[in-house]
Amino acid sequence: MVMTYRGDDGGRRMPPPRPAGRSRDHQRAQMMPLPGRGQSPYDERTRPMGTREDERQYAPAPPRQDPPRRAADDDYPPSRPPRRRRWGFGRILLTLALVFVVFLAGIWVYLEFSIKRVDALADYSGRPVAASGTNWLIVGSDSREGLTAEDEERLATGDVAAAGGGQRTDTIMVAHIPDNSTKPTLLSLPRDSQVAIPGHGKNKINAAFSLGGPKLLAQTVEGATGLHIDHYAEIGFGGFAKIVDAIGGVDMCIDKDMNDTVTGISIKAGCPQTLDGRSALGFVRMRHSDATPRSDLDRVANQRKFIGALVSQIASPGTLLNPFHFFPLLGSGPDALTMDSGDHVHNLAGLALAMRGISSGGVVTTTVPVTSGSAENWDKAKSKQMFDALKNDTEIPDSVIVN
Repeated sequence: MVMTYRGDDGGRRMPPPRPAGRSRDHQRAQMMPLPGRGQSPYDERTRPMGTREDERQYAPAPPRQDPPRRAADDDYPPSRPPRRRRWGFGRILLTLALVFVVFLAGIWVYLEFSIKRVDALADYSGRPVAASGTNWLIVGSDSREGLTAEDEERLATGDVAAAGGGQRTDTIMVAHIPDNSTKPTLLSLPRDSQVAIPGHGKNKINAAFSLGGPKLLAQTVEGATGLHIDHYAEIGFGGFAKIVDAIGGVDMCIDKDMNDTVTGISIKAGCPQTLDGRSALGFVRMRHSDATPRSDLDRVANQRKFIGALVSQIASPGTLLNPFHFFPLLGSGPDALTMDSGDHVHNLAGLALAMRGISSGGVVTTTVPVTSGSAENWDKAKSKQMFDALKNDTEIPDSVIVN
């Protein structure tokens, strides 16, 4: 039976009632999203009823998102200020040690390439063979190279013409450094000693330097002593005075007044007193004075005495740690010194270390035994004893030591 509604609509027919049990399904079907249209805002309300496990199983996975990055200037959480590394005592000490090593290396390189070299030592037929220990030939020449007329007058050296021309040696020494525990020896050879000079007959030993330079002098000394010379060092007048002045003078004890009648240099007695370059040069050259009655024998004794004081003062902390003395010494040393072409700075350092005990008695100082005060002729027997002891690194007998 069809029911109609007769009212204002003019008898319009009412829609039939919905069948029972289909209203939810029909509503759900109407609200399903169309393909390609995405998810409906009503999905949550129209989701099929079921268990929570089903909901978790069929629930879509949330989109993956990267964790938020903290901006560079983000202060959360607050960052700690960078810690400064503190320099500990050990690190400071290591740095200072490295600086000192580099400083010494720089000095070594400077000296190695600044010191003048000369070919002084050469092999020849009949040359003495090397024996025990090490032998240095140390020469103080009367070279006036680099001196002005004012320098010659100030140092009382006289000019080359007044000295007879050429170059001679005011000082000739052999420094022997042993290989064992015996004391080193500093041996003076008087300049007027009559010896055989190869190719020139018999003459004063200092004439060998003027006749053939360092090479002939070294050969002459080897022939006269039988000692093999391993190293050579030479210093002139001007260089000697500059070294003394560079370290502020040398402290000496002068026993009596010294007045040289030839050079005019006067040195007053006193202990201690400081000798500058001029006075020091006069002291090591002086032989025409009441204070040097043995002439050349007294002069060579004074030379050894002064060398001992000079080496001790150079090696003292007052010189090495004083920049006003140390750097002038470095500046004057290379110009003043000449070594053999085969010598190096470490050889020179070894010599200085060995000779620093002269003033304290740690070095034997002597002159070759002679037969008279003129020091022209050597005592053959005593000289042989002395030279044999040096060759074999044995103690020199007291009976042949001359001071």
